[in-house]
Amino acid sequence: MAQSILIVDDENEIISMLYRYFSKLGYTVYTATEGKTALKEVEKNPNIILLDVNMPDIDGFTICERIRDYVSCPIIFLTARIEDSDKIKGFSIGADDYVIKPFSIDELEARIAAHLRREKRHNIALKVQFDDDMVIDYSSRIVFYHNTDISFTKKEFDIISFLSQNKGIVFNRETIYEEVWGLDGIGDNTVVTEHIRRIRAKFLSLGDRPYIETVWGCGYKWEN
Repeated sequence: MAQSILIVDDENEIISMLYRYFSKLGYTVYTATEGKTALKEVEKNPNIILLDVNMPDIDGFTICERIRDYVSCPIIFLTARIEDSDKIKGFSIGADDYVIKPFSIDELEARIAAHLRREKRHNIALKVQFDDDMVIDYSSRIVFYHNTDISFTKKEFDIISFLSQNKGIVFNRETIYEEVWGLDGIGDNTVVTEHIRRIRAKFLSLGDRPYIETVWGCGYKWEN
């Protein structure tokens, strides 16, 4: 079955170029040139979304925030913005990658392929892990803690999944970033710290265990 991609950009030239390129590669391509249309196209459940930040009606950050709670596919921002604060904001609201315009279309395709391969590997982990207080359903991507369903963002759950399936092993931020975001050395791995802070806060709001332990000077591990 063909992979599908939603391209959201207000520049018709970029839409046309990317549509032709990815159609030739066998993707099913959906497009939108404004935010309202994009929100409707998301209902087609694309496998990956390319999202421009500067949209005329609803900006890309707002679109990402609106859809992230119910859309689990990778979201890649396409933008001319180069400030670190914009990148950090994009990652913090659930983006998976950040591509600066102008970009190499071959590199963009390589990034998309890498994200889709990683999604496929994540979806293979179908086991359920139990302890006295928590159940992690990897197939449904749900965490139950003290019989309460905790809402985690896509990347928060990906971190939980990676660390909990490698219980007791210490990973530095770079390794976690590479495994979860999927791009070796590209991007700002400090976003890992912020995601782990949020994960701990959610666990501690319901109990007394943060589950993810800091190993000072080394990284993080899932508690034994």
